[in-house]
Amino acid sequence: MIWLFYMVSSVPLSEEKKLLVIYRVEAGCLGPEGGSLVVAFCDFAQQSIQSLDSDLISWNIIPRNSKTDPEIEYNVVGKRISYAQATRYIELFGRTFDGFEAHLSERIAHYIEDFMNR
Repeated sequence: MIWLFYMVSSVPLSEEKKLLVIYRVEAGCLGPEGGSLVVAFCDFAQQSIQSLDSDLISWNIIPRNSKTDPEIEYNVVGKRISYAQATRYIELFGRTFDGFEAHLSERIAHYIEDFMNR
């Protein structure tokens, strides 16, 4: 599990109201051939993570093509929000967001290992 969510009740949110988490993967984390693998890896990771906490979160795993882009970005209703705002948003549904980014990075590392060992 990426982080601990304590479910108070089932929350059927429409896609546009879910927290969109954009995670950008640098090609270098896939080794020397990373440039040719990063798109395929992102597709693999997207499929692997898609159902995780899907009642509140939509995921978008994409290549990080520019160092100026943040590694992790949060959006709600098409607008970029800060980590603090994302935390408050999730807490509105009776859930916690503690350690989210660290756990997400660990999950991505696990997906990289799975992808490279296929």
